[in-house]
Amino acid sequence: MGHRSMPTPSPLQRCARAAGIALFLALGAAPAFAETAPAIVAVSVDNAKVIRLPERTQTVIVGNPLVADVALQRNGIVILTGKSFGSTNLIALDASGTMLAETTISVQAAQGSIVTVQRGLDRESYSCTPNCMPSMQLGDATKYFGDVSGQADARRNLATGGGGGGGGQK
Repeated sequence: MGHRSMPTPSPLQRCARAAGIALFLALGAAPAFAETAPAIVAVSVDNAKVIRLPERTQTVIVGNPLVADVALQRNGIVILTGKSFGSTNLIALDASGTMLAETTISVQAAQGSIVTVQRGLDRESYSCTPNCMPSMQLGDATKYFGDVSGQADARRNLATGGGGGGGGQK
């Protein structure tokens, strides 16, 4: 019994085979797992990102809503907001409860203009765009975070007329 080897396909045959597979996938004949393959979406704390899920998405579940929040829009558009450092998952379901996609959400610290000052064990954050101003971040010292947060709340109350001492013209 002889051993026959298969002839090596020509570059034209390989190209035609690749084009056929691409057409097969583009026409929606992909295997069922194609939509549910996990991916990682990164977003910064206190920032939003628009992501696209399958159009049939009716329900979106976030594993840990302390880490991230979502708002489902039309046609599978989701607004993802980072709330706290960490990682969680997002699951998309259709109207019948069938899982369409699962994605890992990674919420990270804002990059760029945040300057961190370490004073012993206490940390303070400043946003330097272009001048440095206090910018409370998760992980800052409790007193610093509370002081900056209190000032921001007092200012917001004054601006909306909710705080003592005035709120606009009368």
